[in-house]
Amino acid sequence: MDLNSPIESNFRLQESQKIALKKLGIKTVGDLLYHFPVRYGDTSEKKNIGSLAEGESAVIFGKITKLKTSKGFKSKIPMSEAWIEDESGKIKAVWFHQPYIAKMIHEGAFVRADGKVSDRRGELYLSNPKIETIVKLPIGVGDSLFGEHGEAHSLYPVYPESKGITSNWFYHAIQKIFSSGILDNIKDPIPEYILTTYNLPTLKTALVWIHTPQKQDHAFSARKRFAFEEVFFIQLQKKREKILWNKNPSYVIEKTPKNIAQFVERFPFAPTEAQNKAIEQIMNDFRSGHAMSRLLEGDVGSGKTAVAAATVYSVITSKPKGQNFGNLQVAYMAPTEILAKQHFESFIEYFTYLKINVGLITGKECRKFPSKTNPKQWTKISKTQLLKWVANGEIPILIGTHALISKSVKFKHLAYSIIDEQHRFGTAQRQKITRKEGMNPHLLSMTATPIPRTLALTIYGDLDLTLLDQMPLGRKPIITEIVLPGERENTYTKIKTLLAEGRQLYVICPRINEPDPAKEQAVIAKSVKEEAERLKRDVFQNCEIGILHSKMLQGEKEDVMNDFKSGKIKILVATSVVEVGVNVPNATVIIIEGAERFGLAQLHQLRGRVIRSNHQAYCYVFAETKTEKTLLRLKAFKNSSNGFELAEFDLKLRGPGELSGNKQWGISDIGMEAIRNLKMVEAARAEAEYLLSQDETLSKFPLINEKLSHRKIDEIHFE
Repeated sequence: MDLNSPIESNFRLQESQKIALKKLGIKTVGDLLYHFPVRYGDTSEKKNIGSLAEGESAVIFGKITKLKTSKGFKSKIPMSEAWIEDESGKIKAVWFHQPYIAKMIHEGAFVRADGKVSDRRGELYLSNPKIETIVKLPIGVGDSLFGEHGEAHSLYPVYPESKGITSNWFYHAIQKIFSSGILDNIKDPIPEYILTTYNLPTLKTALVWIHTPQKQDHAFSARKRFAFEEVFFIQLQKKREKILWNKNPSYVIEKTPKNIAQFVERFPFAPTEAQNKAIEQIMNDFRSGHAMSRLLEGDVGSGKTAVAAATVYSVITSKPKGQNFGNLQVAYMAPTEILAKQHFESFIEYFTYLKINVGLITGKECRKFPSKTNPKQWTKISKTQLLKWVANGEIPILIGTHALISKSVKFKHLAYSIIDEQHRFGTAQRQKITRKEGMNPHLLSMTATPIPRTLALTIYGDLDLTLLDQMPLGRKPIITEIVLPGERENTYTKIKTLLAEGRQLYVICPRINEPDPAKEQAVIAKSVKEEAERLKRDVFQNCEIGILHSKMLQGEKEDVMNDFKSGKIKILVATSVVEVGVNVPNATVIIIEGAERFGLAQLHQLRGRVIRSNHQAYCYVFAETKTEKTLLRLKAFKNSSNGFELAEFDLKLRGPGELSGNKQWGISDIGMEAIRNLKMVEAARAEAEYLLSQDETLSKFPLINEKLSHRKIDEIHFE
């Protein structure tokens, strides 16, 4: 048995177990060894068999006898059976779908069993108990199970399960791996001095402690070690990419602050101090001689596009080296057609006075500004013609969706790549837009997703970080109200007044369709289609209502958004698919149904949809539950307008796995535990930087190099 050998070569598996393991992503012995418990049950107190009662969960110790395999009389389900006996009595134990149990434990062994006590025809039995052989029986009810010889564990591991495979199976499978002696041959990739510095257990010790801890401290130390290890290797990977990136020559763009100020003065608003600082940092990168790699993170409405426009100006008004004609080029990638077209129109407004060409490429069409027939309008052109003009440098600014990174798109002098909503693109996509012909372009990634500092330091470890933490002058804070059941009618009355004044309304629902009431696990939550019908029928009879959700065709979505932007649709009922960054200045009111189902960061982004003008904006948070935890979260949301603060609060309250409503960062659960600990993340970064400063190639650390070579390039993703 070795870490790379397939599971099926070492364990007899039923078809349902094979399916379950595949679903959990477990293919090899190594995968199984790194399938860590999610928690530990405490069994430090035991019960006598004679005192057991139906329905309770119990931990018992005794001698096991009459082990056998059998099948259900009618169901034909394969199972194991046995009797467990102590000084107070005996009880039958049954393991359904687990006939191997009877073959793994020998007759007359001392065991610890824990499971639920069930009743069948007046006879009590243990149903699918977790079972472990021990050296000897503990003495006395309630005594600590930790003797000098460690007779049994008081903590039993509870593993992530899937239909067809149990936590108990994982426990016994791990024990089989341990008994094979595989741990004696495992080499620890983390240098010994790091383990000593941070008081971390060795790899062998940590694997034993995480699966079979003798006490809570052991489990904590093991989890700490693996959390550190994951962040440490992410940092090594990111920092090494950064070192390689910095070696790439890039375009030197020399523009004075006065040049930039003349462009910024054309904005219809005064830039914030944060925007000026961001522009200055980017301009310093442009002068450095190597390719910039920077993340611009700011709340919805903080002015990221204006920063991008100012820096784009400096690029497109610069000439290629050694030429006194032509322009350097810019590629601007957005995640959706709606956003790409919006940016196309915005950049036309920014740069019309310069009389330069602006192009748009999506999966469906290509556009160019200005049109030959009307210099104030854009025109549709063929993809062939657009690509020809981009390739010969006639189009300095090309905006697009994923179509921008297709092989057919070739630039003559691409000096600057911008990615809008960075988290919607994977690392591989990011690399495609920065690895075009010739010298590497500068890269600016932008995101409106508020994420905690520790997460940003980890997943964006190869990017320099700039925060836009101020809103434009004149923007009024959004008035946020929590609306509990019974308060809806008053809220609708307020909204009717605002609609009568000419404003527009978003209504966000958690579901597209009504749940199937016949399904037990159906999540009962407001749906877009049903809510739109209800609002039209019972509340806003005189308003045109549209719907928007992810299952609509792209053309349908665009038609609805265009009707909403033009004011034809007064109310838009949608899922959270409503595009980040879509600009509808007149939509100043938003209702969020089932608010308890969204993370705070997501709620904050939804609220940001209505801060696109200087009109007073309102956010009504409709919550169905009144639990203390829910109200605490929603009050934090109401009282804070800072997305970064809310992301930190959500991290502490809900846990890292729920930061954005689901697990989307490509980091394991145990790795995400480290994200709660800024000191751990900073320590891992510092150690990664130190190692690379000593040896960029890490040739002196072959085990680290081997581990890094097995990490997929897109393992940490941003979808």
